[in-house]
Amino acid sequence: MQLHQLRYFCAVANAGSFTRAAEREHVAQPSLSQQVRKLEDELGARLFDRLGRRVRLTSFGHTFLLRAEAILREVSIAKREIEEMSAMERGRIVVGAIPTVAPYFLPQRLASFAAEFPGVHVSVLEDTTPVLLERLQEAAIDMALMALPVPRDQFVCQELLREPLYLVVPRGHRLAGSSKVRLKQVENDSFLLLKEGHCFRENTLSACSRAKVQPNVVFESGQFATILAMVAANTGVSVVPEMALEKRDGCCFIPIADEGAYRRVGVVQLKQHFRSRSQRAFLRHLQQTTRDQEGHLEIA
Repeated sequence: MQLHQLRYFCAVANAGSFTRAAEREHVAQPSLSQQVRKLEDELGARLFDRLGRRVRLTSFGHTFLLRAEAILREVSIAKREIEEMSAMERGRIVVGAIPTVAPYFLPQRLASFAAEFPGVHVSVLEDTTPVLLERLQEAAIDMALMALPVPRDQFVCQELLREPLYLVVPRGHRLAGSSKVRLKQVENDSFLLLKEGHCFRENTLSACSRAKVQPNVVFESGQFATILAMVAANTGVSVVPEMALEKRDGCCFIPIADEGAYRRVGVVQLKQHFRSRSQRAFLRHLQQTTRDQEGHLEIA
């Protein structure tokens, strides 16, 4: 039994497909399928029911998945412990981040951390919350920056900031000159929203729900840049977090006055995951730079 076979098995179990698992593992699909078949032969049990292009864990597969994930976590922890025996000035950290945080929050912090710890290599995986939580469970990433709360008890979460939400409207909109706005005031406007899978979509819909507003969604996108371009073209209004504010012709950003119109952003880690000194230093750096830059955003 080989570690890569366990890794491929877990990837298939989480992806629900040999093809998607092969893409995630950057290996040819026939090779991945062959290794999983060898694992099944060695165990003497079928781990998956093959359902055309999809797969489903058998009862044996469900039982083995818990053990396989635990083994891979222990191997990852062992590697981290060896790194821990080295100086903190060396090491590797893999950080996950959701698309509505990564391009705004990370660049300056990565640069300042690299200047202080040039021997620590930090790589970033940008993806949606469900994918990042899977990567944490697989020990493929060390920590993830995402919106809180995370509804799973196997993770430990540390809040970094609470970020106000802003309504973005076209320059010629009736509310463009307002100092504050309530979502009820745009209840009948055309609304532009992020696609399913982006947690900020849920932040926006939750804020609308608290304000008793049912948004009239006419357009969905995977990027704030596209949404802002559509707002500037006078196709509707939208909501963005403060870190996504930018100088853009045709757009006006107005603070939302509704209670609870903010999102919580924090660091999520797997409870059992070993935290090296370099990882702890990176987390402290995020906390300190956030306090220095965002301290005025404290919300009771």
